[in-house]
Amino acid sequence: MNLVGVRLEMPSNAPVVLLREVEGARYLPIWIGAVEAQAIVVALEKEEFPRPLTHDLLRLIVEGLGASVDRIVVTELREQVFYADLVLILGGRHIHVGSRPSDALALAARTAAPIYVAEAVLEHAAIEIAEDEDEDTVIQRFREALEDVTVEDFLDPPSQTG
Repeated sequence: MNLVGVRLEMPSNAPVVLLREVEGARYLPIWIGAVEAQAIVVALEKEEFPRPLTHDLLRLIVEGLGASVDRIVVTELREQVFYADLVLILGGRHIHVGSRPSDALALAARTAAPIYVAEAVLEHAAIEIAEDEDEDTVIQRFREALEDVTVEDFLDPPSQTG
């Protein structure tokens, strides 16, 4: 997936991070908090600060321990809440750390780590966007689609799509 950016949903001004399939027309909007939105935007705009911000500090800790961020994966959607894993590599081992998607995406934006989403999540929560559709229409369609999602929709083990 590509991290397209952060938008504000109108009229509530709720931040939404938007992911897009590398090859395909599906987009995955994820509502996030204002602070998390700022952390992602700061990374995308490559702003620098005299002291590290929280996600910069996390990147420095991972690197200082000799690990690297292999990828982040949005793993599931339960009761309208997304979940993610940070997948780190340390000494040849893959270490999975549970994370909020917003934090994982903020770290991915700082490390250029690839972003994946479980196919089951995309099947139930992604929206195909025609080139002529505006973002507000897409986000409204996403909200309507989420109203029909149940826990049973995600009981199969997830496969990953990049």
